[in-house]
Amino acid sequence: MTKSVMIVGVGGQGSLLASKLLGRLLMDEGFDVKVSEVHGMSQRGGSVVTYVRYGEQVYSPIITEGEADIIISFEKLEAARYAAFLKKDGKIVVNTQQIDPMPVIIGAAEYPEKVLNELTDKGCCVEALDALSLAEKAGSSKAVNIVLMGKAAKYFHIPYDKWIAAIENTVAPKFVEMNKIAFDLGYNA
Repeated sequence: MTKSVMIVGVGGQGSLLASKLLGRLLMDEGFDVKVSEVHGMSQRGGSVVTYVRYGEQVYSPIITEGEADIIISFEKLEAARYAAFLKKDGKIVVNTQQIDPMPVIIGAAEYPEKVLNELTDKGCCVEALDALSLAEKAGSSKAVNIVLMGKAAKYFHIPYDKWIAAIENTVAPKFVEMNKIAFDLGYNA
């Protein structure tokens, strides 16, 4: 059985590192893994989407609407943007941080105030946390990605120590300890 994970966010939030970490971990667990990244205008603060599919045998990395078992969202509006991809029994793990998109910045639109409530009202299972505060507690606001991976870890049924080993093997050595703290804070949130 193939499982599908979407990692969504805004350029510069570390979604590519998160997908690399998850892909390595799943390969180490013996799964066939396919990863695909869609950058778009990521370097200008635009949306970034990464598809991670894993199972006994995976033929395509692409996830279509209604297929995602888990969406890991680094920002509230990105969770809403990709909610249609979630399976009926799927889960959304989302950072409560608000990053205004360009239409909001220039005054052409307003940021939806109750975006997470709307997702819950539509029947989505949403686990929201202030990953930014936890990342700062770990030592850097850039660790939001690893905090969220810690929160999402319970859905993968892979032991904690294997996640830590994947962090040690994926993250640059000078950032390993900080990322281990960030993962732990998300895991226990």
